[in-house]
Amino acid sequence: MAKITQASLTESDQVDTFAVVKSFLPSAASDGDLEQTCGSSPSWICETVYEATGDNRVIPGLVEWLLTVAAILFVAWILTRLAKRYFAKMIAHMVAPDRSIAARQLQMVGVKNPEAFIGETPDPGDELDLRRAARVDSISAVVGSTATVTIWVVALLVALGETGVSLAPLIAGAGIAGVALGFGAQSLVKDCLSGFFMLVEDQYGIGDVVDLGEAVGIVEEITLRATVLRGVDGTVWHVPNGEVQRVGNRSQLWSVALIDIDVAYDCDLAVARRVILDSAMTTCASEEWSDVVIDAPELLGVEALGADGITIRLTARTKPGVQWALQRALREHLKIALDDAGIDIPFPQRTVWVRTEDDGPQA
Repeated sequence: MAKITQASLTESDQVDTFAVVKSFLPSAASDGDLEQTCGSSPSWICETVYEATGDNRVIPGLVEWLLTVAAILFVAWILTRLAKRYFAKMIAHMVAPDRSIAARQLQMVGVKNPEAFIGETPDPGDELDLRRAARVDSISAVVGSTATVTIWVVALLVALGETGVSLAPLIAGAGIAGVALGFGAQSLVKDCLSGFFMLVEDQYGIGDVVDLGEAVGIVEEITLRATVLRGVDGTVWHVPNGEVQRVGNRSQLWSVALIDIDVAYDCDLAVARRVILDSAMTTCASEEWSDVVIDAPELLGVEALGADGITIRLTARTKPGVQWALQRALREHLKIALDDAGIDIPFPQRTVWVRTEDDGPQA
């Protein structure tokens, strides 16, 4: 009798245990109310909330939608952070300073000592210089913003799709609006694209002296839409990037101080060349200019036979942007040297005839 009772209790305990476990499991999908609330293929979240709220028909669907949208937005946030970091590292690697390449390029054009102004080849861990750092920041901001907008637009469309909103009219309307905006803002798009490629190709940077056609001056600001220059006379030029047809950068990597000296026809050219070259060598080797002169001055020879004198050309490679100051110093010292050597610097001479009524023409 005791055995039968024990067996009955054991069976009863098993039944109760099964009932307890079953109470934690979601009800069968065949339940009519559950199917009306969560659909024919209910998710685990909807079933669990449905059971927890006492068969409520509103809260499960709302909770499931909120959790789905939150998950979509969270994934979009993660993707934007990863995209910004990835593009920043990729762009920094693309425009990282490689002075060895710059040194080879300078040697190809005849610069004998390029390390004198570009520095030694840096270690891989060295920081970017200021100019390249500015390019990295500008390009990364543009690419990162584009990626962010794309990711969030896709995320919002997916989130709206979860609400049951038909996306076809929205996508069609967005396409029409994009076409209209493209036609209406062609110049703006052109300026932005031109500015982006100017930054990528490093056509010029802040502090460079550039010639953009009618506007010539020092670059003070570069944006995707426009470039701001300040001329020698202080004029500030705002040049849309899309209007720039050609760029003349007068201070990239290195510059050239170019001097044309006129001497009289009756002077000894050999003596004049020696005096000019010696004076230029002395000036460039002085304490004031030795740090900015890359190579020794080079006397190119006779450049022209003019109406009033013979033109002799002299050049000297310098660091970027200092060629004009060196040219002024060279002209001053050359004038003194030529005067000391007794070599005349010609000036225009004309014979004027004066006609009078009594005497006729007179010289």
